[in-house]
Amino acid sequence: MKLRPLGKSQIDASAVAFGAWAIGGWTWGGTDEQESIKAIHAFLDAGGTLIDTAPIYGFGRSEEIVGKAIADRRDQVVLATKCSMRWDLSDQQKSRAKKKFSTSEDIFDQPGQESDDSFDVYIYAGADGIREEVEASLKRLKTDVIDLYQTHWQSDDVAIEEKMSTLEELKREGKIRAIGVSNATVEDIEAYQKFGQVDTDQEKYSMLDRAMEDTNLKKCDSDHIGFLAYSPLSQGLLTGKIDPDREYPDGDQRKYKDRFAADNVRKVHAMLEPMRGIAENHGISLAQLTIAWTLAQPGCSHVLAGARTPQQAIDNAGAGAVVLSKEDLATITKAVHEYDGV
Repeated sequence: MKLRPLGKSQIDASAVAFGAWAIGGWTWGGTDEQESIKAIHAFLDAGGTLIDTAPIYGFGRSEEIVGKAIADRRDQVVLATKCSMRWDLSDQQKSRAKKKFSTSEDIFDQPGQESDDSFDVYIYAGADGIREEVEASLKRLKTDVIDLYQTHWQSDDVAIEEKMSTLEELKREGKIRAIGVSNATVEDIEAYQKFGQVDTDQEKYSMLDRAMEDTNLKKCDSDHIGFLAYSPLSQGLLTGKIDPDREYPDGDQRKYKDRFAADNVRKVHAMLEPMRGIAENHGISLAQLTIAWTLAQPGCSHVLAGARTPQQAIDNAGAGAVVLSKEDLATITKAVHEYDGV
């Protein structure tokens, strides 16, 4: 497994990270705690070190599972979590917050869906909110320090100076070691940089989601900011294993996305076809090839890959050792550029 720096933080972390969204269960049709813990252990045993989670992933559930999994392995882990997605704000805090969506613990709001147990999720990163969240995360994660602390979304009405000043204070206090942003624009990053050091930027980036190539990836590359690509496998679609006619349960968000409609899945399979021979030549899976291609893109330092079983975690970690030739990359990139789906 390759280790790469998290920007200028002086923290090295595995190029492939364990993305812990799915193990929280929310929008993923539930979770199996013991299987998730085994998956995390398998990832660490395979040479992975970076684990990324967030309070919103299962409303604390993902952080709790990660905390249990790393309780006796904390020294092996570069631990990343986030703040700003809140479902428990006071009325005063809501005055500076931005509603993001309504949800229940089964599914976030979808057209035509209603639930008697739904509640609102807000974006809020005021100084009081960040401090509340960091203490809650430390408790759930069973640790006294978070290696990388990231603002999850940027759409509230809190001044960035207040956010960054609070994060810098937490770093001086030893509760966090590095500062990152997520779902941010280049302008957001530059605003944060006026008040402190931005170590990482976490954004959606994959073969199917390439908007970052002309914006945040270039910014991170030029400013030596770590870029953490999330959803690199497009929620499993880029593994090539999802059947076009697969049916998803009500608690699985993919059921409602056009990208997972049968016609679009067939387009993805067509895009992946020229890559199958390359994967076979390297003795790797399409998922590993996809992760390796993503890591090879200019500016991309780390890839976050979710796993719900030990074997998935082992396979993801193995992608961190794959080296693709210029010819391999050219063939793959050509197929990516020709994709015409959603």
